[in-house]
Amino acid sequence: MHRVVGLIANQVVALDLSIPAQVFGRGPAPYAWTVCAPGGPCQVPTENGFDVVVPRGLDALEEADTVIVPGIGDDAWPMPEAVLDALEAAADRGARVASICTGAFVLAAAGLLDGRRATTHWRYAGLLARSFPNVTVDPDVLFVDDGDVLTSAGVAAGIDLCLHMVRADHGADAANAVARRIVVAGHRDGGQAQFVERPLPAEPGGGLAATRGWMEQRLAEPLTIEAMAAHAGYSPRSFARRFVAETGTTPLQWLIGRRVAEAQRLLEATDLGVDAVADRCGLGSAPALRAHFGRIVGTTPTAYRRGFRTIKASA
Repeated sequence: MHRVVGLIANQVVALDLSIPAQVFGRGPAPYAWTVCAPGGPCQVPTENGFDVVVPRGLDALEEADTVIVPGIGDDAWPMPEAVLDALEAAADRGARVASICTGAFVLAAAGLLDGRRATTHWRYAGLLARSFPNVTVDPDVLFVDDGDVLTSAGVAAGIDLCLHMVRADHGADAANAVARRIVVAGHRDGGQAQFVERPLPAEPGGGLAATRGWMEQRLAEPLTIEAMAAHAGYSPRSFARRFVAETGTTPLQWLIGRRVAEAQRLLEATDLGVDAVADRCGLGSAPALRAHFGRIVGTTPTAYRRGFRTIKASA
């Protein structure tokens, strides 16, 4: 059982804490979830006007396989030294460490982001960069996976990060099962923009969700901007502009991301060769699949399949 511990460093953002609780606390993947804070068992204030009951003290970090630090409120400082020491000790022991939103400030204060690329809520990215100049802050992405240390942008991006960790641990089927249970999209690329010009359509029913669903059902087909635009009822230029406004990325980059996600699923669930996977997911050829897969996933399709099956065999 993989032990995931939510570390409440001080005043906490309630939604940021509830996200990993929903993802890791209720299955179906084999995780054991608990929450800890200095002085626990105790009650800790949220910045949302109520307290949460915390069942464990910092000793819970000694047995954690993954530590997740949710966002902190403005009244969280000064940060207790005991928290920073315990977090650093967990990382030194080999625990995976992640933060949601302003939880990145706690990781940075513990020295865990020095020399690393990281993100946080776009509103606080400048402050993080100024406060911790040894951290390379990227304000334009949903999350950053730097191996054993991961950071996410604000609020809902924490869902993307947690699903990404489930996918890395147990594969696409497990991540998609969790996504269905909590009624969210199963996969958004970490490199997708945090801030979109218009996250909701200007008119009721005027969004492009139906066209994105249509695109997902036709990943293996040679979709063009003209075909996508025609389905949505727009000119290609207007379609591209509205698509970026709603999703933060271009139609073709979104489509490539979905095709790579489908390739991951096929590599996990079938014995198809790389050429056949490339054809099934619409990337056309093994070289094209390898190029896009390497850019988005950070490894080759063959290494991904081998690594996933090693994880599954040891689970």
